[in-house]
Amino acid sequence: MEYGVVSQGALLAAAPLAGRRPRLPLSPAPSIQIQNRLCSMSSLLLTTRPVRRCGASVASNYTQKPESVDLDWENLGFGIVQTDYMYIAKCGQDGNFSEGEMVPFGPISLSPSSGVLNYGQGLFEGLKAYRTADGAILLFRPEENALRMQVGAERMCMPAPSVEQFVDAVKQTVLANKRWVPPTGKGSLYIRPLLMGSGAVLGLAPAPEYTFIIFVSPVGNYFKEGLAPINLIVEDKFHRATPGGTGCVKTIGNYASVLMAQKIAKEKGYSDVLYLDAVHKKYLEEVSSCNIFVIKGNVISTPAIKGTILPGITRKSIIDVALSKGFQVEERLVSVDELLDADEVFCTGTAVVVSPVGSITYQGKRVEYGHQGVGVVSQQLYTALTSLQMGQTEDWMGWTMQLN
Repeated sequence: MEYGVVSQGALLAAAPLAGRRPRLPLSPAPSIQIQNRLCSMSSLLLTTRPVRRCGASVASNYTQKPESVDLDWENLGFGIVQTDYMYIAKCGQDGNFSEGEMVPFGPISLSPSSGVLNYGQGLFEGLKAYRTADGAILLFRPEENALRMQVGAERMCMPAPSVEQFVDAVKQTVLANKRWVPPTGKGSLYIRPLLMGSGAVLGLAPAPEYTFIIFVSPVGNYFKEGLAPINLIVEDKFHRATPGGTGCVKTIGNYASVLMAQKIAKEKGYSDVLYLDAVHKKYLEEVSSCNIFVIKGNVISTPAIKGTILPGITRKSIIDVALSKGFQVEERLVSVDELLDADEVFCTGTAVVVSPVGSITYQGKRVEYGHQGVGVVSQQLYTALTSLQMGQTEDWMGWTMQLN
């Protein structure tokens, strides 16, 4: 598999593809224009698409395990299952990553003064591998995760693997752990790439060494409800991100900061928290780890990527699927009042794919959607995307990558 060098200019050249989507003009403040430039890069499509069948180079020799595993595929949750191997590559002060190697899954060694432990200099990604009915293994848009990691690394003053090395490392890791890919329809293999400052620092500064790791785990549904509707509470005291911050990249600190609000919400019986913007406190941002969509009639609206919202790959994919099915899609400011007046609401993310929302609670007022059932549009989009991801329908978008 080959990738050319993708420049920012090449990415911006793909912008006409996004021109089909009606947008509300936004005028970001000067303090977040640079951040928006970085975040917009990862929200554009690549100008070239990967071929569907490809192999992977071998980073190192590893012992093949038996083909089967003793795992209850029918009752997979979303948790860590120890698999066989993980991928590791290092990068020194020259900015070049070493050829990675496959090592047994297990603990890693870090200095107590490493950049990631002391100053949170770290990023992660998330993507999945699926097994088709005929036993093949499919990846879903891994080059998009590679590009998003590069954008995040620039924001966090870190070097990043090239798109080619990232994708090749993902392929190696999946193939080394292929016996852990669930049977078709029973779940997926969640893939977690990590990039972190592993070098020792004391004063606040970029680390002198970086480590790129990929590990995997078979998973089922993220929410215990599965495809059943989830119940969200709108958070108006805590904020996930602020203008000028790092809300639009997958830095590790973004997720630790939502744990308090999420803990409080779950203690009250809610599935998760929906955050508002930190300035006006009335526009939707995202759920703790998902993007949000609001449906009214034939119009599907979602908050625009404006520096505080993660440019989700599932989000972007759902937008294109919805457009192909004749929906009008708007990326703009979406107020909480529109949310409460919606016909349907759903969330998107790698872990949840598409998760319908059964109810929203805001300042003590609870609004229910679709009598707590799965909405027609949510179901349609979920089926369309998952069928493509699992190879059940033709990949007319060129998004899947089949491994040998």
